Amino acid sequence: MELKKEYGLFIGGEWKKASSGETFEARNPANGELITICSEASEADVNAAVEAAWKAFPDWKAKTNAERAAVLNKIADVIDANAEMLAGLESADVGKPIREAVIIDIPTTADQFRYYAGLIRGEEGAVTKVDATTMALMVHEPIGVVGQIVPWNFPLMIGSWKLAPALAAGNCVVFKPSSSTSVTALVLADLLSDVLPAGVFNVITGSGDKAGQYILDHPGIKKLSFTGSTSVGYKVSEAAGKRLIPATLELGGKSPNIFFDDCNFEKAIDGLQLGILFNQGEVCAAGSRIFVQEGIYDKFMEAAVKAFKKINIGDTSDMNTQLGAIVNEKQMEKVLRYIEIGKEEGAKVAVGGKRYTEGDCANGFFIEPTLLEGTNDMRIAQEEIFGPVGVVIKFKTEEEVIAMANDSRFGLAGAVWTQDINKALRVAQAVESGRVWINSCSNVPAGIAFGGMKESGYGREINKCALDHYRQVKAIEISTLECPLGFYPQD
Repeated sequence: MELKKEYGLFIGGEWKKASSGETFEARNPANGELITICSEASEADVNAAVEAAWKAFPDWKAKTNAERAAVLNKIADVIDANAEMLAGLESADVGKPIREAVIIDIPTTADQFRYYAGLIRGEEGAVTKVDATTMALMVHEPIGVVGQIVPWNFPLMIGSWKLAPALAAGNCVVFKPSSSTSVTALVLADLLSDVLPAGVFNVITGSGDKAGQYILDHPGIKKLSFTGSTSVGYKVSEAAGKRLIPATLELGGKSPNIFFDDCNFEKAIDGLQLGILFNQGEVCAAGSRIFVQEGIYDKFMEAAVKAFKKINIGDTSDMNTQLGAIVNEKQMEKVLRYIEIGKEEGAKVAVGGKRYTEGDCANGFFIEPTLLEGTNDMRIAQEEIFGPVGVVIKFKTEEEVIAMANDSRFGLAGAVWTQDINKALRVAQAVESGRVWINSCSNVPAGIAFGGMKESGYGREINKCALDHYRQVKAIEISTLECPLGFYPQD
C-alpha cells in the first residue's frame, strides 16, 4: 500500500476532508522528515463520526459471536500481511527502533484481535434456576458507540487493546489517535475498509483540546476509553461522570524496579535496560524507579554504567539500533528539564544526561541513556518523566523497599528481581500496583490483565475482563408457572 500524501478523516467507511480545512504535519522525530499530512477534526466532524457509528450499530450488534470472531481474525490476517509496512511506519511516526516495532508492536497488535476472537467464539451462556418454575438468562449486550483515545507511544499496540474488545463485544467505535502519532491508525483504517462494515470503525484525528474534547463531551458516546497522562485522565473521568457513562483509564506510572542482593545479576542488568530504555523510556509502566539493595549496589552501578554506554543509538530504520528518538521536541525538552531538576535536587548523573546529536541523530530528538543516583523523595523519583531516564535508589531491607515502592501516587506496574521465590511473592503482593513482574519486566501478553491502581487509573485491558468493560448484562427472568401466583384475590 502506498502512503497517501494527505489523509482526511475516516467516517462511515469513507475518507472525508475536515470541515474546517485545518491540517497538521506528521514528521519523523528521528530526522525531521515529513511522513504525511493529517486532518484536524472539528466538532461537526466528530458529530458525523458518531452518527455514522450509530447507523452501523444495529447490524454489527446483530451479528453472532462467530461472525464477529471471523471478522476479528481477518483483521489480524490483514495486519500480519502488512506487518513490514506497518512496522516501518510505526517506527518513523513514533521514533522507536524498527526492531521493537517488528518484534513487539505489530505481532502483539494482531494477537489482540485473535485473542478476543477466541474469547467470544468459545463463550458460553449462563442460566440460573431460581426455583421450580422460574429460571433466568444472563445476556451480554454491547454498550453502543464508544469513544477511544490512544496515546502516542504505542499507537497500534495500545490501539488494539481498545479496538479489539470493543468490536468483539458488538460496539461501534470513534477512534482518536494522538496528534503526535496518527499515521498508523489512518493506514489501518484504509486496510480495514473492506473488512469492517462502514461506520463500525471511524478514525478522527486532531488535537486533544479540540477533537479529543469533542469526543469526551458528545452525548452520543456511551463509553470512554483513554490511555495517557493522569492530568488528562481526570478530565476524562469528569466527562464520563457528568453523563453517567463508564470509562476505562490507563494513566501515568512511576514503577519500581527492585533488585535484591540475590538476584541473577546478568539477567538483572538486562532487565534494568529493558525496564527504562525500551521505547526510549516512553512507557507508562517503565521501571523508572530503580531500587538496588546495598550489598550489590556498587557492582550494579558499575555494570549498569558500562551497559548504558554500549547502547546503540542511531538510525531508527536499522535493526541494530537499540534506542530511538523522543516523539517530539516538546517531550525532549521536558525530559532534559527533568534531568536538570534532578541535578538541582542533588542527584548524581551516573551516565548520560544530555541530548545526543552524533551522526545520524543530528537532526533528531535523541537523549542519551541516563541514570541518576538519588533518593525517593526527589521529584525525579515521584513524577513521570517519560524518557530514557532512570533514578537509582539504594535500600537496605525488604520492608524498607516495600515502603519506598508504595510511597508514590502511582500504581501501574513494578518488578522484583530475586532468586528467593518466597521473598519475590511477598514483595509482589505488597507492592501497590496493578501489574508486578518477577524476574522479568515490560512483557504484556494477551490474556494477562493490565491496568493501574491509585492515580494510574482504573479498569483493565488485554484480558477477558476488558470485554466486560465494553458490554452490559441484561437479566431475563422466565416463569413457566401456568396459573396465577395467588398474591392477589381472583374473581
